[in-house]
Amino acid sequence: MLNISENEVHHSEDLNRLASLQRIYLPKWHLSFKKLMLVILVIFLFFMFLPWTQNVRADGKVTTLRPEQRPQTINATISGRIEQWYVTEGQAVKKGDTIVHLSEVKAEYFDPALVERMGNQMEAKENAIASYSGKAGALDDQIAAMQSELESKTRQIQNKIQQARLKIESDSLKTVQAKIDLQVAERQFAGSKALYDKGLKSLTDLEEKRLKLQETQTKLVAAGNQLETSRNDLAIYQTELRLVSNETANKVAKTRSDRFSTLSEQYDARATVSKLSIERENYARRQAFYYITAPQDGFIVRAIKPGIGEILKEGDPVVSIQPADYQLAVELYVKPLDLSLLQVGHEVRFLFDGWPAFFFSGWPGVSLGTFGGKIVAMDRNISPNGKFRVLVAPDTSEETWPVALQPGGGAKGIALLNNVPVWYELWRVMNGFPPDLYKGMDNSNSEKESKGK
Repeated sequence: MLNISENEVHHSEDLNRLASLQRIYLPKWHLSFKKLMLVILVIFLFFMFLPWTQNVRADGKVTTLRPEQRPQTINATISGRIEQWYVTEGQAVKKGDTIVHLSEVKAEYFDPALVERMGNQMEAKENAIASYSGKAGALDDQIAAMQSELESKTRQIQNKIQQARLKIESDSLKTVQAKIDLQVAERQFAGSKALYDKGLKSLTDLEEKRLKLQETQTKLVAAGNQLETSRNDLAIYQTELRLVSNETANKVAKTRSDRFSTLSEQYDARATVSKLSIERENYARRQAFYYITAPQDGFIVRAIKPGIGEILKEGDPVVSIQPADYQLAVELYVKPLDLSLLQVGHEVRFLFDGWPAFFFSGWPGVSLGTFGGKIVAMDRNISPNGKFRVLVAPDTSEETWPVALQPGGGAKGIALLNNVPVWYELWRVMNGFPPDLYKGMDNSNSEKESKGK
């Protein structure tokens, strides 16, 4: 009390009975509310500093890791008509098992013995090649014989030429002797005539000298004629040598021309045999294509051309097959905005269609029913749906994917990125910033700083 007044209060009143005082007092639950709000604030602050895993979500489908393990369509290699089916849809087949039998629809292949007849044509052409080889050999022998005959005739004519030259020399000597004899006879006749004119020689002696002179002149003319005859014989022999050489050369050239023609026909026959061999092999291969077989072990998925008697063109799909041995993977289609956030080796969590799962965004460690994977490939070109395809393989260090999972099933992928506080993630979302691009960027910066120091 302040003791301002001298009046003393000798009794007390129960103020709790006053309604005004009761209205200004705070209720008891108010204190509890304050404590509750304080606890909520502490929990909220604690929650703000919890780690949050950034992620990128994308839809995809189950596929296989290797291209040859994916469902494939078997096409008809040749045109044909379906005659018989040997399998049913869903049936397991081994590599090389017959799936369907086709019959021929082109008129040029109707002959069932086409391959055999083509083989007969090849055999006939091969025999022709052997005949051409024999003919070419005979022509070679003929050329050799002509050359041998030419050598014999050449030696014979050269001998005649040599004899003619010797005879010319002999006739030349005879002509010279005849000229000398003529000069002697002329001197004797002139002397005899001079003596006859003086009366010292008789007419008989003069006539004998004249007769001898005439005989000597005759011998000189005969010797000259013989010399010319020998020279003509030499020219004839030389001309004959040239004629024989030219004639033999013409015969050899003609024979060689025939030989080259034979060789040309032989080469044509060989080309024909090669062509027939190709055609025969093509016919044989075409007959093998009448039976469409399984390229690998698998299961028949669907018959695309099921009708008996249905006509197929070259390249038409006949049946689709799923390989038996395959390694599962998932192809995700991510937005171009999120493609730069992903890298090969990044971890991805999956929710497969048909398998119950509970996924908590930001805390993959407490999620249930999800399966792990790692990115193994990323397309460099955009897909027709306007997104980029990312191929994810199973993570061998985690739980294996379901055995009953089949290619073609749906999958939802969550690519895990950096771990950041919750407050940072809320601030990023409110500001519209993308997730962190580089994983462990802070660690790399600290390493650079330490290296710089």
